Amino acid sequence: MTNKREIKSHWRSATRLVHAGQSRSGFKETAEPIYFTSGYIYENAEEAEAAFNNSQPRFVYSRFGNPTVAMFEERMADLEGAGAARGTASGMAAVFAALACQVKAGDRIVSSDALFGSCQYILADILPKWGVECVFVDGRDNAAWAKALSKPTQAVFLETPSNPSLRLVDLETVSTLAHAAGATVVVDNVFATPLLQQPLKHGADVVVYSATKHIDGQGRTLGGVILGSQKFITETLQPFLRHTGPSLSPMNAWVLLKGLETLELRVTRQAASAEAIARQLSGNPKLAQVLYPTLEDFPQRALAQRQMSGGGTMVGFSLKGGKPAAFKFLNALELVLISNNLGDAKSLATHPMTTTHQRLTAEQRAAQGIDDGLIRVSVGLEDPADLIEDLEKALAAA
Repeated sequence: MTNKREIKSHWRSATRLVHAGQSRSGFKETAEPIYFTSGYIYENAEEAEAAFNNSQPRFVYSRFGNPTVAMFEERMADLEGAGAARGTASGMAAVFAALACQVKAGDRIVSSDALFGSCQYILADILPKWGVECVFVDGRDNAAWAKALSKPTQAVFLETPSNPSLRLVDLETVSTLAHAAGATVVVDNVFATPLLQQPLKHGADVVVYSATKHIDGQGRTLGGVILGSQKFITETLQPFLRHTGPSLSPMNAWVLLKGLETLELRVTRQAASAEAIARQLSGNPKLAQVLYPTLEDFPQRALAQRQMSGGGTMVGFSLKGGKPAAFKFLNALELVLISNNLGDAKSLATHPMTTTHQRLTAEQRAAQGIDDGLIRVSVGLEDPADLIEDLEKALAAA
């Protein structure tokens, strides 16, 4: 690539989402090129040696880095306000790599207990097999964080808002406590998206995303990304990625670049629709609760207003009839689709108890606020009036 696009410091986020990180080849193409190559050639042996000892930085193998993937990484770093970023094959690859690159046997991780099922599996099942102690706390309880972080800790992991119960963690307080314990704070920010919450500005050190979700936003491809300081990315994360190989494909990176161009338009519309739906459903006699961060009765509304610029695209609600009512509701939907994915242009609904969190015990689900009637809806780009009609008809059928 020969022509890197200059990004002006005064350009706003919507503009940067279209142009940041773009590098054009000698053909001066409009869209980002896709570099389908596994390897790269050298003019001579001395150039190859310099590439491998890093005295002459360049692409050497697409498992380590690729021009199309690098454009996605640079655009994400620009959006997040991070020093650097690395793409991964999926969101779970990003979560695992961000933690595994830091720890060894005898180290300690403290995590919030309200997590996506696969994140919980990494912390409760995989890392302990390596001799890593993983301690779970109620992420809403700052006193519990303080107690858990009263001894040396290598890393802190959390989701805010959490999947699926939308619980929040006070990023500034937890980051301060974590740093005093010597820990690196890793935040899964997928529900908030980089547009509605930027954890690095609240004291976090590393942010991870499943780019499969809002960043693609149309259910087309898998991808993940890890963002942090240049030092963390190059010295701690990069060696782990280089030798373990959870690399993002150039094709997927290109799709994600296209997704970033419309991210602000989609998330803004989806979040507005989600809030309208949550407000409409509040007070429905079939529902025990409605969860959305900007609702007046949301338990952590003040915290949401402090660290988020919007409520997000996800709505949670619990049917009073438990699992039987939840299944009747799902089966009565006509417009909203049943799927465990989220962040899509199409509205999607799932029953966490029997899908994303089915492997947890009843006690673990209860601790995370996942009851038998909980439904998680990822709000898409359909007309919000049509979505409300569909949801209300399904509630009536339940």
